[in-house]
Amino acid sequence: MMQQCIHLLKRSTILILITLITLFTIVLPADSASGSDPEQLSEKYSEQLAELARYMKQRGFDLEPHYEDSRFEIYEGISNRFTGSPERSTPTLDEYKEILNFEDKTSRIAEFIDRYQDHLSSAEETYGISRYVISAILAVESDFGRVTGRYNPFNVYVSMIAEDYRSTFARAQLEELLIFARDRQLDIFEMNSSYAGAMTAAQFIPYSLNRWFVGDDLTDMSDNIHSVANYLAHFKKITGTIDGAVHRYNPSTLYTRTVLDMANKAESGD
Repeated sequence: MMQQCIHLLKRSTILILITLITLFTIVLPADSASGSDPEQLSEKYSEQLAELARYMKQRGFDLEPHYEDSRFEIYEGISNRFTGSPERSTPTLDEYKEILNFEDKTSRIAEFIDRYQDHLSSAEETYGISRYVISAILAVESDFGRVTGRYNPFNVYVSMIAEDYRSTFARAQLEELLIFARDRQLDIFEMNSSYAGAMTAAQFIPYSLNRWFVGDDLTDMSDNIHSVANYLAHFKKITGTIDGAVHRYNPSTLYTRTVLDMANKAESGD
């Protein structure tokens, strides 16, 4: 009995710590990302910003107007948000599901499918991906489009480069972002993302936006539904299974299992 109590206490402590980490790494708004003065941070990272501007100039993009925009800022400490992600902090599948509100989101999939029935049917017919898997992805990624992030993707990737955190990846994504915004004539500072630079209800990084996003309206749920299906169909063809495709969406076994369990449970009506 005493050992069971100790085990329950340890489990509760782990869940509390993980929840706190998640709140501060995912829910924390962009305007709280840095407590330092924006001008001081720009000065602090002036060498990195200048080098990035030179690189992008060679790629056909002038970053100076972006740097001079009042909405530009450095999210100091951005790397801490990655290292505290749920996939890295959660020891069990059950605890991971609890953090992501698995039961609540699963219970709302039927309502989502009813609301977007025509769009989901179209996506199924076009890409051969189950509406339940598409809906589960959107549930886990953004709570059906309710939570798409409060950061700016340009600021996110520049901050990662400034701090030299996954800078090669961030530089490639920044270029993809600049291409996407240019081709669609978007104000890059009007775009919002997660702390990781993922955008829309589908939570695509810029590379994925340029290759699999269907349509031009990032906020349109029909476009997001078809984009998720397009992405999964591409990687299902490569991997041979829907499990493999979902794993490509987020290379985490916990994530893959959660999405597929949610889809199966929603489809069975349990």
